[in-house]
Amino acid sequence: MGHLQRLSELGIELPAVAAPVANYVPAVRTGPYVYTSGQLPSVGGELVVTGAVGDQVSVADARAQARICALNALAAVHALVGLDAVARVVKVVGYVASAPGFTGQPAVVNGASDLLGEVFGTAGAHARSAVGVMALPMGAPVEIELVVEVR
Repeated sequence: MGHLQRLSELGIELPAVAAPVANYVPAVRTGPYVYTSGQLPSVGGELVVTGAVGDQVSVADARAQARICALNALAAVHALVGLDAVARVVKVVGYVASAPGFTGQPAVVNGASDLLGEVFGTAGAHARSAVGVMALPMGAPVEIELVVEVR
């Protein structure tokens, strides 16, 4: 079964690729790898949730936003090489806008990791970093970037 078909079975539709907010491209291929730029949880070009996790944003809400980020990253991969070309997810880096003292970044980034597991199965298992930061572009609570290997 292809990855696009799996998305369809999950009732998930790939969004349009998010327009860059600065001077970069959404994804780049080098050899057998695609690297995505950091993806914000934008829906239709707008951030629905803003603020620091552990203050204005709950862990549950941030986890849902991380899932949206991962979906936006998959859209960037799909636009460049086609989602069915993905052999495996190699690495996920998640940045979490964190209130002082907040240490639950891994729980937030699980929103992205869980989606990748649902879509790719065992090929979605990946290395990962979950990093707490003071602020993210436009007040986003989370930003996700992916590295995938392609066939």
